[in-house]
Amino acid sequence: MARDEQLKERWEMVQKKLSNQFADGDTLDLDAIIYLIGVQEIGQPHRKYKKDHKLDLMHVAICTVLEPYGYYEFDFYDDDGWPHFKVKEQLPPLKAGEQSVLMKEAIVQYFMEKEYIS
Repeated sequence: MARDEQLKERWEMVQKKLSNQFADGDTLDLDAIIYLIGVQEIGQPHRKYKKDHKLDLMHVAICTVLEPYGYYEFDFYDDDGWPHFKVKEQLPPLKAGEQSVLMKEAIVQYFMEKEYIS
């Protein structure tokens, strides 16, 4: 199976499983899945988040899934339990489609490592 086809298949598996679990089957988009990863990483799923914290959660998720790619490195947890990262390498300039593929690939890898999908 071609790498692109495998990624597409695994992405759809992640998307379907999360959509069934968190959105009553409505399809979650990339941003919603990034948000869910942020909530998972903070470990406070039942807390209500304000808009600025939602953006922070998405930042945590992006840093987390891109850390294995060498772009970010975990630095420390603050007093509120939020992880902080430092930039190790700037992301290369990517077109929107390339950015989406990188994020989907990183998210699929994240969920495979968590054994959410195989």
